Amino acid sequence: MKYTLMLLCAFGVHNIYAQDTYKGKVLDTYNTSIEKANITVNDSVVATTDKFGMFEVTLNEPSVIYIYAEGYEVLEAELTDKDQFYTFQIQPEAALNELVVNVNKKNTERNKGITNSQTMNSGELLKAACCNLAESFETNPSIDVNFSDAISGSKQIKMLGLTSPYILIAEENIPSVRGASQAYGLSFTPGTWVESIQVTKGAGSVVNGFESISGQINTELIKPANDIPFFLNLYGSTDARFELNAHFNEKISDKWSTSLFVHGNTRVKKNDMNHDGFLDNPLGSQVNVMNRWQYQNLEKGWIAFITARYMKDEKQTGELDFDKDQHKLSTLKWGSELNTDKFDASTKVGYVFPDQPYKSFGWQNSFSYHKQNSYFGLNQFDITQRSIYSNFLYSSIISNTLHKFSTGASFMHDDYSEFVANYGSQNFDRIDTSYGAFFEYTYDNANNLALILGGRIDNSNRLGTFVTPRMHLRYNPWEKTTVRASAGRGKRLANIFAENQYLFASSRQFNILNEGGKAYGMDPEIAWNYGLSVSQDFTFLGKNASLTLDFYRTDFQNQIVVDMDQSARTVNFYNLEGKSYANSFQAELNYNIIKHLNLRTAYKYYDIKTTYGDKTLERPLQAKHRLFANLEFSTHEHNGAYWKFDTTWNWLGAQRLPYTGDNSAENQLTSYTNPFSTINAQVTKVFSDKFEVYVGGENIGNYQQHRVILGADDPFGNEFDSTIVYGPIFGKMFYGGLRFKIK
Repeated sequence: MKYTLMLLCAFGVHNIYAQDTYKGKVLDTYNTSIEKANITVNDSVVATTDKFGMFEVTLNEPSVIYIYAEGYEVLEAELTDKDQFYTFQIQPEAALNELVVNVNKKNTERNKGITNSQTMNSGELLKAACCNLAESFETNPSIDVNFSDAISGSKQIKMLGLTSPYILIAEENIPSVRGASQAYGLSFTPGTWVESIQVTKGAGSVVNGFESISGQINTELIKPANDIPFFLNLYGSTDARFELNAHFNEKISDKWSTSLFVHGNTRVKKNDMNHDGFLDNPLGSQVNVMNRWQYQNLEKGWIAFITARYMKDEKQTGELDFDKDQHKLSTLKWGSELNTDKFDASTKVGYVFPDQPYKSFGWQNSFSYHKQNSYFGLNQFDITQRSIYSNFLYSSIISNTLHKFSTGASFMHDDYSEFVANYGSQNFDRIDTSYGAFFEYTYDNANNLALILGGRIDNSNRLGTFVTPRMHLRYNPWEKTTVRASAGRGKRLANIFAENQYLFASSRQFNILNEGGKAYGMDPEIAWNYGLSVSQDFTFLGKNASLTLDFYRTDFQNQIVVDMDQSARTVNFYNLEGKSYANSFQAELNYNIIKHLNLRTAYKYYDIKTTYGDKTLERPLQAKHRLFANLEFSTHEHNGAYWKFDTTWNWLGAQRLPYTGDNSAENQLTSYTNPFSTINAQVTKVFSDKFEVYVGGENIGNYQQHRVILGADDPFGNEFDSTIVYGPIFGKMFYGGLRFKIK
């Protein structure tokens, strides 16, 4: 086993050989505290880290220690200075197979760091039919998952009550789902490719840019150095969706590793369970291939990744009898196609100074090409985006490891070609370029107080020169209690057509009411986000439990208002004239009922209002009250075999619907929906660490939204609207599959 030293302490060796006490902290590669890590000297355990990763050991003389935690490589280090507070960072075990769920470890853990973050490991993603990233949040109460419309079959996510454009979505800290890919980009990352997902509420780090407003989601892909030689996943469902995922891995040498990921999915059957004459799910297929190379020479401090990916996604939907070869862009039958080609390439290089392991630098570069050709009935929408991103990061300490900093510079270039037939057949071509520098200071007394103060200054050809401040605070007033606070500002250009392209699947007329702004004649969106979180761990009936209370508020200084309330015939885009805010409260309780039986429950309250015209109204299609419960259980392992059971219940309260009063009576909707609930469940039989099968169901209660498409009998009439979706479109769905591994 390799011994990798990642000692992040200041220099200074004191030649003291009396009995001295040494103190320190053990972290993982995400700077999360490691609990129950053993500190050994001469093969004897001399200390074990507490919940906060802290340890204290008394020695007669400076000594070599070994740090071990389950699932991590052994770290060899030396304690030489009793006056120094040591911080050790340990690496995941190279032989660890992330696709095998460790039933003794939580699949979703609240990070003990400064930000209000959760890490979902691969075990969480395997708990449901999360065939892609958009479907991987069904069991996470911090993220709301909804269908965006009745045509595309895509799902959208919300955090703190705000849709995904306000979330910075990154892949290994490189912004990924943005611009042209905002509507469907989450469905372009297969779930089996994902090693873990970090979900951060509120203002994020300035290191990753200025666009984040409600939170950040970062996806870590499987690392070639840690992957197994072969993995296969086969999936099929009753709605005629079939998927294949295959991973191939090769260790070229002791420093080079490579992985090839292949994904394919298709839906071949026409489904119309609500008998409205339209497909409930689109027909289509996706081919997705990714190749990764990893170089690591940890003894000399180097690690690097090279990644290239190509994806082709094709969807067809509309009326049951629609034939794209005969009816495309005609009034004979209403139909839609969304065809996307996407290519990405990225490099990441990191270096840790061997003699100064608290000092490091990293350089990320990426190129992305995204082309979508689509039409919705007679509405044509084409968009092509070419993006270049570069980010350089340098980290070190100020005097000692209590004071750390990260600084660097970033560059972003976006070249858009956009054609919108529903708005005067106009081209909305543009080039957006921005470059900036950032500095982030971290104070951590390794006991009860930690603080991050960050700021960046950017210059954009459309946004001008501006400053982005961010702050995060963590305080532990007493044992097992953690208080976190955050505040920060975000700024972004809204891509109004790409982000709201589901509205093309209606007869609504698009109106842009502002002129003179930098994009589409409108100003950039600017918002402040403030948050407070209190987390308490406790024991109830001898079992571990935790309670977390979160409150966040987002205040918009400017927002691009998408107004569907002036008329059922139009959708208006304009700069905010009035107020817009989102208040989000969440209470989450986690409890280990008995061994291997865990309960996660949450209640969420949203108060989200925006000024539409001269009225301040609740945001439409947003439940004010939501309830969530997830129960997971696994049997005891016997000869490598065991069972896993998981079920999730979601309850959504009443939602305000957009105005439909100027439609004919049969196409008018009530002001609010009725509450409803859904249940998903899955059972997995693990035969060994190489083979398992699973079966499950979604929407088992068979709830379906009434009247999904308005004017379905006259799709080219002025009352056609497939965009008012608040609940499941498809009824109950069952699925099954298998996973096979060669180690």
